[in-house]
Amino acid sequence: MTEEAEKLLSRVIAERRATPSFDGGRIPDGDLQRILAAGLRAPSSYNLQPWRFVVVREAEQKKLLRSAAYNQPKVEEASAVVVACGDASGWRSGDLDEMLRMGREAGMPESYAEAAKAKIPEYLSSHPNIVMWLNRQVMLAFTHMLLMAEAMGYDTAPMEGFDPEKVRELLRLPLSYAVVALLAIGRLKGPDKYDSGRFNMARMVFVEEYGRPWR
Repeated sequence: MTEEAEKLLSRVIAERRATPSFDGGRIPDGDLQRILAAGLRAPSSYNLQPWRFVVVREAEQKKLLRSAAYNQPKVEEASAVVVACGDASGWRSGDLDEMLRMGREAGMPESYAEAAKAKIPEYLSSHPNIVMWLNRQVMLAFTHMLLMAEAMGYDTAPMEGFDPEKVRELLRLPLSYAVVALLAIGRLKGPDKYDSGRFNMARMVFVEEYGRPWR
């Protein structure tokens, strides 16, 4: 699908479903690159971008990944599966320095850069739940990829059913990586999943404080 023919975001959000089955057709490299690039444009705390993504496309590797994902067929059927991870040590091994370098080139005030250089290590080295922090960051990028894929006419299935240690072993991930989610991408095979509906705003959204529902 060309950029001019991409679906409107409002349509993507309204029509997207978690695809139950894929036809296995290959995604052109250029399309997959655009989907991945959309994820890399996501916001993150301090712009640290602590995400890492492993793209699984080859049949044998997808088969092995399926076994680490409780034998869900869609892992093997999908054209590609993006394994979304967070790196708990990225800021220690160059991400912070690179973020500051890019920031300075883009006009980041030196006073801010120096403060960040001191504050960020202090914050992350003593964070009470670094895995939770990573999950928040990674899911922003993950959602960008999901929506871009759908806008380009592909179908997607976000997946949280997997054994993280088996995935780590299969993909040879560093110990500092937390496996957050899998994103299966491809073309729908067979009927789409039914629309089970969403709760309305009066039930889910409140104004100023809890108990005052949005009307």
